[in-house]
Amino acid sequence: MSEAPDVSLLVCTRDRCASLAATLASITRAADAAPQVSIEVILVDNGSADATAAVIAGWQPHFPVHRLRETRPGLARARNHALARASGRIVAMTDDDCLLHADYFAALLAAFAAVPAPAIVGGRILLGDPADLPVTVKLEDHPMTAVAGRFPGGFVMGANLAFTADVPRRVGRFDERFGAGAPFVAAEDTDFLFRAMRCGVGLHYDHRFTVDHHHGRRHRDEETRLLAGYGFGDGALYAKHWRDAWIARALLRDIADLWRDLADPVTTHAGIRAFYAFRLRHKLRGFLFYWRHALRA
Repeated sequence: MSEAPDVSLLVCTRDRCASLAATLASITRAADAAPQVSIEVILVDNGSADATAAVIAGWQPHFPVHRLRETRPGLARARNHALARASGRIVAMTDDDCLLHADYFAALLAAFAAVPAPAIVGGRILLGDPADLPVTVKLEDHPMTAVAGRFPGGFVMGANLAFTADVPRRVGRFDERFGAGAPFVAAEDTDFLFRAMRCGVGLHYDHRFTVDHHHGRRHRDEETRLLAGYGFGDGALYAKHWRDAWIARALLRDIADLWRDLADPVTTHAGIRAFYAFRLRHKLRGFLFYWRHALRA
């Protein structure tokens, strides 16, 4: 039996052939910079209608690549399909609009060497293009460990996330009702993190393994829709886990934060007035939609 690779990198894609080509090129560069790290890439086409298939077929790196197709829409479905093929000791994920830094793989192994297994570690996410709005980034420049009992939303992000291979065996699959292309829009990664922390899995952030995120959102309405979707997904997650004391504490914090719209307003999202009220409103929408969806099912 062949030895398990050090890293399985999962990339799920849908209709982003141009950015995907750049992502794949960055993976090759990072692998070339770390010849001591054995890797495999699991690449899932989630029903693309553009030239994605040609981009995938034309990529010929020197390390193993598993090319899969998941025709049912949904990022969580695509990730679950990829997870089923992963054999690495560390499973990492990035998005099809991210570029890996050249030292990504060496830095990833260093991050996991610093924490006990089982562990989830999120990496740094920088803005790839200064013309894009500063959203879906993670900029802290020092390691952090999540506090047990605190809701993990935003602590790390799925665009640069990794875990030891034993974590899915403890936590289970991604909930396919959550995430892009699914009824609850977002929060498939937060739901996974929440369940992992309840199982005693350590959650960490390490700035050393880094990606540049070229998300392409440059208009206020795009940012507003994105943040509304994040709130909606978190609200559905609140409903899913409503019996858990963590959720009650998170909701109470959301309500308590409303005063900050007057005392300490958020000014970084120009299209949103009263950010904390905006966020709570969309969480309540997601909470109610979850129960309507559950009753219909």
